[in-house]
Amino acid sequence: MRYAIRHVTRFDYADPVAFARCNLRLQPIDWPGQRVVDYTLNIHPGGRTAPARAQAGLAHVTRLVVDQPTLALTIESLAHIVVDRAIPMPSPDDPTVADVARLARQSRDLSPLSPAAYLYPSPRIPVNEAIARWCAEDLAPARGALEAGIALARRIQREFDFDPAATLVDTPPAEAFAKRGGVCQDFAQIMLCGLRAAGIPGAYASGYLRTLPPPGEARLVGADATHAWVLIWCGPDHGWVGVDPTNGIWMAADHVIVAIGRDYGDIAPIDGVVLGSGAQDMHVSVDVAPQD
Repeated sequence: MRYAIRHVTRFDYADPVAFARCNLRLQPIDWPGQRVVDYTLNIHPGGRTAPARAQAGLAHVTRLVVDQPTLALTIESLAHIVVDRAIPMPSPDDPTVADVARLARQSRDLSPLSPAAYLYPSPRIPVNEAIARWCAEDLAPARGALEAGIALARRIQREFDFDPAATLVDTPPAEAFAKRGGVCQDFAQIMLCGLRAAGIPGAYASGYLRTLPPPGEARLVGADATHAWVLIWCGPDHGWVGVDPTNGIWMAADHVIVAIGRDYGDIAPIDGVVLGSGAQDMHVSVDVAPQD
């Protein structure tokens, strides 16, 4: 499947902003099953851009500096992506949860996607005993890792309500867990908390879902906005496998990865510093249009 993706973020400021320095993580990465054909970044009214190094995880980072007073800033990200990703099929020969935990501890990989980098609590996903106990019901040590991962994702989808009013971008996983509600970011971080407590490496994936569903299928929750899901390391043979706890499905041809990190803090689409005295409004629109 080939997609045309347009992601527009507009900031409107009550008073002129004299200076802004932002990190943009908007350019999708190449990843097994997806390939970036082309990418364009447009800034209006303008600014200086330069590549920057990702501090953690895997992302294309662009540093944007705006040093002319402005009342509005529009950031437009355009990409064409080809996605050809099969749906995983659990089998009796898969490594178990206990096997994966042992293999992760033995790994000597030092790359940005080393399983060791995603075994431990992160700034936004601390240890939580209640979440660990709840997730452990699906993460029995003798259970196949792929089977356990999709079972936990589907249980989160069944038992939690998708409610954008329930949480904010900085709501900790414990609060969303107690409310049994939230958005894709909350569900991904709850699942990651449980996986890591069981010794399973889990990464936070940020990206997009296709806007238009296939004929006769329901529209996926999270389309028309950035989306978040989970990558589970299932041993050196399977590598990283994606599951979407918001929709209770595997990561497949409907998902486009933009960035991968330990939690949302590593891969926020836009963050930085703005020097100004007034309030700001932010408007975001995302369109993921199939081209085939």
